[in-house]
Amino acid sequence: MTDTPAPGPEDDDLNARHKAKMAKKKAIRDKILSEKTETRGVMIVHTGAGKGKSTAAFGMALRCVGHGMKVGVVQFIKGAMDTAERDVLARFPDQVTFKAMGEGFTWETQDRERDIAAARRAFDVAKEWLADPDYGMVILDEINVVLRYGYLPTEEVIEALEARPIHQHAVLTGRNALDEVIERADLVTEMKLVKHPFRAGIKAQAGVEF
Repeated sequence: MTDTPAPGPEDDDLNARHKAKMAKKKAIRDKILSEKTETRGVMIVHTGAGKGKSTAAFGMALRCVGHGMKVGVVQFIKGAMDTAERDVLARFPDQVTFKAMGEGFTWETQDRERDIAAARRAFDVAKEWLADPDYGMVILDEINVVLRYGYLPTEEVIEALEARPIHQHAVLTGRNALDEVIERADLVTEMKLVKHPFRAGIKAQAGVEF
């Protein structure tokens, strides 16, 4: 077993420089935080080709549950497939309303009119929640895909989002978010695909994809 060498002058100097650097960083950070005084609901967009857009939104839903907030989740594409997150959030019926109103991915339905009708039904529900001050967060899962295909008028969706109660958060997920949506959002995260097991022949795994 090799003995750990005793700290020397070089270590003391390194620690002192580290402490001074962190103290300076903390002072800057504290100043920035002290200037952030506005409190209101934010519009959040999760987009990009990488995995994790809906997953991140459901993580926020769990945070809201922990804070005693009411959450509404509308799934615009997914619907036929059971998911674990839906089952978990269903355990909080007093706080979470979860409606999977899609009929599957567009390449599965192969029926544009049917997809448009499903999107309309889902958005009619979402609009009610976006106007309801009891909801602290409304998650529009895969709505970016719906807007990209033109299944709903973008102006109508944006109007409903901008008219929501001042305290309410809205989360929009899905690839290829429109520029109009990104422009109006407060927080936009683009998930970048670097590597995916599907490309190596590994099918979707419980606990990872669903």
